[in-house]
Amino acid sequence: MKLVEHFEASRPRLMSLAHRIVGSYHDAEDAVQTAWTRVQAAGAADVANLDGWFTTVTARLCLDLLRARERRGELPLHSYDIAGGRISADETFLRREEVSRALLVLLDELSPRQRVAYVLHDLFAIPFDQVAAALDTNTVSAKKLASRARARLRDARPVVRRHDAEENEIIEAFLAAARGGDIARLVTLMAPDVVRTADLSLLPAGSATEVRGAAAVAEETRIFRDRIANAAPVLIAGRPGAVIAPGGHAYALIRFRIDAGLITKIEITPYAAGTMSLRDQPRGSALFGQSSG
Repeated sequence: MKLVEHFEASRPRLMSLAHRIVGSYHDAEDAVQTAWTRVQAAGAADVANLDGWFTTVTARLCLDLLRARERRGELPLHSYDIAGGRISADETFLRREEVSRALLVLLDELSPRQRVAYVLHDLFAIPFDQVAAALDTNTVSAKKLASRARARLRDARPVVRRHDAEENEIIEAFLAAARGGDIARLVTLMAPDVVRTADLSLLPAGSATEVRGAAAVAEETRIFRDRIANAAPVLIAGRPGAVIAPGGHAYALIRFRIDAGLITKIEITPYAAGTMSLRDQPRGSALFGQSSG
C-alpha cells in the first residue's frame, strides 16, 4: 500500500484522536493535514509502524496547538458564538462521533501534556511507549501524566449518595422534557413557586434575570431549547447539575435546588473552570458516549 493510501485509511482515526485532544473540528483537521505534509516530506523508508508514526506526528502537532492556546489564553464562549460556523462544525462532528460533551469540557481543564497522555492512552489504548514518544519523554513520566489526568477527571469525584442519585434522575427528566418541549411534564417536576435566575450575560436582550412559577419557567424553556439540547448532566462543586456546552465548548452551568423531589430553584451562571466533575459511572461508560446530549 502506498504511503498516501495508508495515511488516508488512517485519517478517520487520526481525526477522532486529534479532535479529542484539541476539542475543535477545524483545529483537528488542520493538525491532521499538517501531519500528512510532514509525513510525506519525511518519507517512510525506515518506518516499521506507520500507524504509530502517524499518531506520534499528529499528537505532537496537537500538543503544540494546545501550548499555543495556553500562552495566549482562551476567551470565554459568548451567546453570539453559539450559532457560528466553528461551533456548528464542532457540534456536527461531536454528534456524529458520539463524543461526551461533558468530557470535552473537562479535558480543557488539564494541562496540554496531561490531555495528550490521557487521550492517547485512556481513550485510544495507545501503549505508553508510544505516548512517551509523542510527548518526547520517558514511559514513567508518560504514565504519571496520564495518572494525574485521570485523577482530575475521575478519581477525585465525590461518591454519589443515594440522595444525589435521585436528584440526578430528576435533572435528567427535566432536561429530557425541555428538549422534547413537554411543558406538562416540566411542570410536574418543579415546585409551584420555583424560581429561575440567570446571569444577564447569558440572556437575550429584554429577558428577565428572574422568572417565578412552574408554568412560567416551563414555558420559557421553549426559547432556550437549542441550548438545552446542548446540556449534559455533571457534578458542579460535588452536586448534581448540568453544563451547556455547544460543540463541547463550555458556555454555562445550570445548578438545581431540589426539595422533597421537586425542583425549587434553577440557577444559570457563566461557566467557571474547576467547578465540575463527571458523574459517577462505571469505568469507560461515559468516555465516548453522549446519551445525555
